[in-house]
Parts: sequence; C-alpha cells; structure tokens
Amino acid sequence: MALSNEDLLAISQLLDIKLKSALQAELQPLKDDIRYIKLHLENETDKRIQLLAENYVPAAKRYEKAVPEIEAMQADIEIMKKVITEHSEKLQKLA
Repeated sequence: MALSNEDLLAISQLLDIKLKSALQAELQPLKDDIRYIKLHLENETDKRIQLLAENYVPAAKRYEKAVPEIEAMQADIEIMKKVITEHSEKLQKLA
C-alpha cells in the first residue's frame, strides 16, 4: 500500500507540530532561566556596579589630588631619616 503525496504531507505536518511542541517544552526552562538572569542583572548587578562606581570615582579623585602631597611627605621622611641618622652618629661620638 503506497502512501499518496497528501498522506505524506499530512504525516510531515503532524511530525512538524509534534517536534515544534516538544522543542518548545524543552526550551521553556532555558527561556525562564534567561529571563531570571536578565532580571537579576538589571535589578541587582547593575545597581551594585553603579554603587561601586559612585563610591570609586570620588575616592579616586581624592587619591589623585593627594599624590603630590604624599610624594612630598615621602621625600621629607627620607630627609628626616638621614638627619636623624647623622645626629645619632654625632651623639654616639660625643658619648
């Protein structure tokens, strides 16, 4: 018994419907996961990154302004170390 073209077409359409339904059922959990991830990124991660940026920028600007002052203090400390060492040596000679 040979199948007609109409029979083959009907079988093909039924298989397409079944496959599409099965594929949608398989993909739905993935779609749900993707939706959850997008919502999490939007509601949690993006807000936290924004908070970090809001706190980082002022701190970075303060540090940038303080760099010359810190470098000057380091230079002063080096000079003080040398002077203290020299004075210690002179005091040792006097004692």
